[in-house]
Order: sequence, then structure tokens, then C-alpha cells
Amino acid sequence: MNIKSDTAKGYLFALVGTIAFSNEYIFSKAALNEVHLTQFGVYWFLTGTILTLLYSLYYKKLIRIKFLTKNQYFILVILGLLEIITATTFYLSIHIIPNPAVTSFLGNMFPVMLMLGGVTVLGEKFGPVETAGVTLAITGAFIVSYTGEASLKIFIPGAGIVLLNAFFATTASLIIKVHVKNISPELLNLNRSLWLLLFSVIMLFIYRQPVAIPLSALKNIAIGAILGPFVAILTIYYSFRYIEASRSSIIQSLKGIFVLIGSFLFFGTLPLPHQILGGGITIAGVMVMSLGRSGLLKIFNKKQ
Repeated sequence: MNIKSDTAKGYLFALVGTIAFSNEYIFSKAALNEVHLTQFGVYWFLTGTILTLLYSLYYKKLIRIKFLTKNQYFILVILGLLEIITATTFYLSIHIIPNPAVTSFLGNMFPVMLMLGGVTVLGEKFGPVETAGVTLAITGAFIVSYTGEASLKIFIPGAGIVLLNAFFATTASLIIKVHVKNISPELLNLNRSLWLLLFSVIMLFIYRQPVAIPLSALKNIAIGAILGPFVAILTIYYSFRYIEASRSSIIQSLKGIFVLIGSFLFFGTLPLPHQILGGGITIAGVMVMSLGRSGLLKIFNKKQ
């Protein structure tokens, strides 16, 4: 096994997943402005399920299902339940919090919690240089997302929901990190999409929402679902196979920068000066962390 090559793959998967997830945020926000959350969920996760299933069948990634142990089936059930809570709180926060920057600011709790979880639960380690890079990356991510207009009253309504999302997303990610080498990322992603699709269908009937939705919403859902439930989740799961969960989480903290880029391309909004500053700090932090991990700055780092 080439450790350096595998590490590079891990960072690349995490970066692709982060870019895809950032654009998922934009398209899901646009769709949720037109349809009910349950309608959104049905079409969103139906698209994700179909794409993941077709991809898995084409590349024969589901052959090992018959070899799964009872414990692994139990893990899939637990992950399914966790993903229902995680996805519901995530899209609910996007829907109810009026200021997207506030949602993004609060959403930075996830990479922080995942990093801490990787270190405390999985025993992952950071050297001094990597620790400095982590600090810079997270600091920059918070600066990018903060507008200076957010008062305590704005944070309170959605903070609890986003905090729940971060906690359950971290729990699911740590479980996936432990089992991703024995249960393929494709199967994990398909399991996630199926559980969320089933839950969305049930909630659609409970809330008595119509199946028909506007074509414009369907277009945004189709694009977003390709980027989100299919590309983003699959590549993030693959990153867990090659690098520690804590390091993947730091790459994911770049999300705010890509949201800014996506917002400019789709909505014509330019970054504010403090957002550019925060983006630069985040990029610098990720570079420092990567150089520390590669050993190029090992003069300041402990040998791991």
C-alpha cells in the first residue's frame, strides 16, 4: 500500500465531496423555496437512490451484500436511523433560517465536532504543524460565514436544530469511518438514500402533500440530488477509507468558500472583504495542515 498515494486520494475525495455538497446547498435552497420539505425529500432521495443503485450495479459494488454479517446489517439500520435525523435537521435548518450566512456559520460546528470526535473516539493524532493548520482553517471558515449582522436572537431559533444535526452527523460519520473498509461506500450510500426515501414517502402522506411539484423545483432537485446524495456523499465516504475522519472534516470546512463561489455564479453576489479574508485564512490553514501531514514541514512536526 502506498500511504502517500492513498492520503492524496483521501484528500481529493474530500475536496470533490465538499465542492459537490456546497452546490447541493444552493440547489436545495432554491427547491425548498417552492415545495414542502416532504415533497422535496421524496424527489431528492428518489433521484439519489436511483443513481446510486445504477452506479453500484454497473460496477458490481453490491455483490458482497450476501456476505454481510448480522452485526453489519445492524450497523446499516443504525446508520439509516441516524441519517433520517441528520438529513431532516439539515434541510429543516436550510428551510427555516432566513439568513443563509447564519446557517453556514452554525454549520461549521460539524467539522469541528467531527475533528474532535476523530481525535477523542478514534484516537487520531495531529502534530503541532497540523494543529496550527486546523486552527487556521476553522477560524477562516467562521470568518467567511459570519456577516456581522447576526444577533443572538437570530441564532437562537435555528441553533438547536443545527447543533442536533452536527451531533448526529458526527456520530454517523464516525461509525462509517470504522466500517467503511468492510462495507463499501456504495452500499453505505444506497442504505442512506433508501432509508431517507422511505421516511420522506411516509411523511408525504402524513402531511397530505401532493406528489406534483413545479418543473422549476424539479430541475433544481435533479441537479442538486446528483451533486448531493450521489456525488457528495459517495466521495466523502471514500475519503473516510483513505484518510482520518478528522482530516476529512477540515477539508469539508472549505464549504463556505465554495458556497460563495456558487452564489456568485448563480446569483451574481460578490464576496465581502471579510469573506475574502476568511477564505484566504482557510486555504492557508488547509495548506499548512496538508504540508504538515506530508512531512514537508516535519522540522516543526513530530514524527508519526
